[in-house]
Amino acid sequence: MKKIHITETVLRDANQSLIATRLPYEKFAPILKELDNAGYYSLECWGGATFDSCLRYLNEDPWERLKKIKSIVKKTPLQMLLRGQNILGYKHYPDDVVREFVKMSVYHGMDIIRIFDALNDYDNIEVAMDETIKQGAHAQGTIVYTVSPIHDVKNYANLAKRLENMGANSICIKDMAGLIMPDIAYDLVKGIKEEVKIPVFLHSHCTNGMGEMSYYRAAQAGVDGIDTAISAFSSGTSQPPTETMHQALTSAGFDTNLSIDKLTSINNFFKPIRQEVLDSGLLDPKVLTPQPEGLRNQIPGGMLSNMIAQLKAQNSIGKLDAVLQEVPRVREDLGYPPLVTPMSQMVGTQATVNVLTGERYKMVLKEVKAYCKGEYGKAPGKINPEVMKKALGDDETIKGRYASTLEPAFEKTKELLKGKVSSNEDVLSYLAFPQIAEEFFEKRAQKPSEEILRKETNSEVI
Repeated sequence: MKKIHITETVLRDANQSLIATRLPYEKFAPILKELDNAGYYSLECWGGATFDSCLRYLNEDPWERLKKIKSIVKKTPLQMLLRGQNILGYKHYPDDVVREFVKMSVYHGMDIIRIFDALNDYDNIEVAMDETIKQGAHAQGTIVYTVSPIHDVKNYANLAKRLENMGANSICIKDMAGLIMPDIAYDLVKGIKEEVKIPVFLHSHCTNGMGEMSYYRAAQAGVDGIDTAISAFSSGTSQPPTETMHQALTSAGFDTNLSIDKLTSINNFFKPIRQEVLDSGLLDPKVLTPQPEGLRNQIPGGMLSNMIAQLKAQNSIGKLDAVLQEVPRVREDLGYPPLVTPMSQMVGTQATVNVLTGERYKMVLKEVKAYCKGEYGKAPGKINPEVMKKALGDDETIKGRYASTLEPAFEKTKELLKGKVSSNEDVLSYLAFPQIAEEFFEKRAQKPSEEILRKETNSEVI
């Protein structure tokens, strides 16, 4: 039997995709031991939007959350999603900050770091990859999947080879919008497996109703692992259900290392939580059904909800169709960037502005100007010269790697915060989200002293 690894996403991407990462630690803490004993390849439990959400909405220290998870999950590797030079924020950070963040993540228990760049510009992930390897963790290099005239199997296979040459321990095809067709999944996995000798994983979503079929075809092509979500938090904008994929693959002769009895027990735990978030309105039933129009406009669920909110705020929801038609035009103008954070927000907002102002690029977003200048890396394709002119005027683009122009910031920020925060973790939280972190520190300081003491930590106190 061919072994196929299953990564469970309920602690991170599943709840991020369905309920905007609003699942507090105490809600899932009682099931951690069972998750650890279920036989998963890994538990994706950190990174992505969890860091931001913990500080901004849940009043949790994300570092404490990671430590608490690791104190219970002893057998199963913990996994996180890292945005390369963006870390977990929305801009590029200096190399010293990236290295400190990776170092601290591994120190507190992170085993597998899935590292990606929104543009597949691997100059933007080399530092994070290098530090992950130095710290002895598993560096999973990532190919962000998208569909355009300039993206094909050969293009992706070349990216995979570059990741292998950079020292990646494995490769993930990250299909954040659920766009990958079953036969394309087969051809892509097969093509990459012929090019590299390291394991290949596939991450997708059910947004357009393709997830299960694409996973099955990827398995037939020899994929080494897939991401799934326990069924109570699966499907729609989330991942395919763990139980369904386990049974389908097992019946086809694959070994997932899981048992349906253990999975059923885990799902029974999450069922009441699902009902609770449904009743509260936190889980919108609309995100639970496929939206196959996304196969045409390629808009991920989170990007769509953001555009709808922007239009409602402007009393212009009637212009949604016009904005949806404008999105692919803006994407083409910008050289076909994959629609993943932060490019999805950038393209979606610029398309919205184009429609609301009645003139294309009458107002160019500062983020789009920065993108055209090269502050986010190299565009996958050629940027429309007219858009470049409107964005930059006579300014020149950045030559080389933008992060190389940034001054070291960790020690400087540490000195700035001396007496205000209690650890290096706090410094990193502040660097990632300054205003939100400050508000969190103030709230934490108001708690009883026994709650703000660092529990069982060896972190360096400033």
